[in-house]
Amino acid sequence: MYVRSWSSPAAEGSVGQPSFVARHGLWDEARLAAAERVEASLADVDLVRLVFGDPHGLARSKTLTAEAFRGVLRNGMNYSPGPFVFDTGHAVAVDFLGDHGIGVDEIAGAGNFVLVPDPLTFQPLPGGDARTAWVIGDEYLRDGSPHPLSSRAVLRRVVDRYTGQGLAPVLGLEVEWYLTRRLDDDPGNTGNGFGLQGRAPRVAALNAGYQFNLDGHYDSVAHLTDPLALHLLALGLPLRSMEHESGPGQVETTFSPMSALDTADAMLLFRTVAKSWCARRGHHASFMSQPLLDAADPSGWHLNQSVTDLASGLNLFGAEGPSGGLSPHGKAYAEGLLDWARELCLLSVPTVNGYRRLAAEHTLAPTRPGWSEEDRSAMVRVVGHGAGAHLENRIGEPCANPYLAVAAQLFAGLEGLTARPEPQDAATAAAPAPGGAPGLVPQHLREALDAFRAGRAARLLGEPLAACLAKLKESELRRYEAWCLQAPPTPGRVSDWEQREYFGAY
Repeated sequence: MYVRSWSSPAAEGSVGQPSFVARHGLWDEARLAAAERVEASLADVDLVRLVFGDPHGLARSKTLTAEAFRGVLRNGMNYSPGPFVFDTGHAVAVDFLGDHGIGVDEIAGAGNFVLVPDPLTFQPLPGGDARTAWVIGDEYLRDGSPHPLSSRAVLRRVVDRYTGQGLAPVLGLEVEWYLTRRLDDDPGNTGNGFGLQGRAPRVAALNAGYQFNLDGHYDSVAHLTDPLALHLLALGLPLRSMEHESGPGQVETTFSPMSALDTADAMLLFRTVAKSWCARRGHHASFMSQPLLDAADPSGWHLNQSVTDLASGLNLFGAEGPSGGLSPHGKAYAEGLLDWARELCLLSVPTVNGYRRLAAEHTLAPTRPGWSEEDRSAMVRVVGHGAGAHLENRIGEPCANPYLAVAAQLFAGLEGLTARPEPQDAATAAAPAPGGAPGLVPQHLREALDAFRAGRAARLLGEPLAACLAKLKESELRRYEAWCLQAPPTPGRVSDWEQREYFGAY
């Protein structure tokens, strides 16, 4: 049988630049070695999903054939900057055809950037009709410099600061989310468009909720969460537990401690896989904090964190002696978290909906920017003793950009460690909150955005990303506020706008 051999003179058209990685020296020895292993394994792969996390923390991808990926691995791939300019509802928030105002020349005219796979993240995805792998990419400008709008690059810079001081952050994830059953297959496209999200998925709760950790409630979701747990373990994720929370069908998933970059990569993979796993089985997973679901209790993301001294291998947060507690280093780190809490709140709670969790009616909401040993109303809780001592920051919502949320925590903590202010024994007396409620974290997205704009966020993000995020969030807020003028929201009730905006995408 004759099989035509197709040739394609333009086959390299979508590839970034020949030898892009080598010419710009983008990989260390570990990545060079990993790339060789990846190339050797491609015979066992049909498709590769090349992924990166956009400013909203959503996974954006292109699915390549294994043969196409061979060239992309070392040359990178041309990628549209669309994910940098659209807000959460796909409205154009950054004027890429005019004065974009973010200081990145390559955004003008929607010029491509180059996405380079990180071979250390190459991961076969179990199951499926096609043998598919997942790999996370790093964004670069065409001159080989890190893209100033890259969230992953922000976290890399923060980790490099720790390494330069002989330190290594250690983090653990506790993520709450909602598991529901789809009522129909309607895609929700009616009325959809740029900045106009169609109907959210119609769902039903899997149980009544409000029996915390009840075994019977977990059993009502176990037909999905148990095989999902096995799937996550097969991916190599360090899963610790699946638990039933308070809300109807609300699940908490926890992971063992990881390095900073691994933590953010794991969060991106976990959320994406959980949503696709459940969708393929007629269910819907959402990391929106409070969905428009009867009796829904808001979901949070608790980020456990400590710092290891690389020379000694010791946990800097553990105090010596029989009393244990938090060391002076740990207290200084906690003070850094509090000092930056308002200015960086936007990075941990980035949506209109996320601030519902911080409302007064939720008695365990982390509304006070203080730290305490066992006070779940405080933003930062001290957990454990000695070698196991760590800080649990409870402020985040589960749909936050994992790279920016983790980077914000680590940056603020390191600022506290290096500044070494005189720590308070108990930071229950929060710093004043200019422009907001005294002693409280921001209570809505507008307040958080104002604090972000007026503060020092560019020291962490750089001016371009700080300006870009402000434009994205302003666009989101303006669309929400316009909706509220037409359909005044019912106090205490999640709006239809929020459900359309977040429930499906997140």
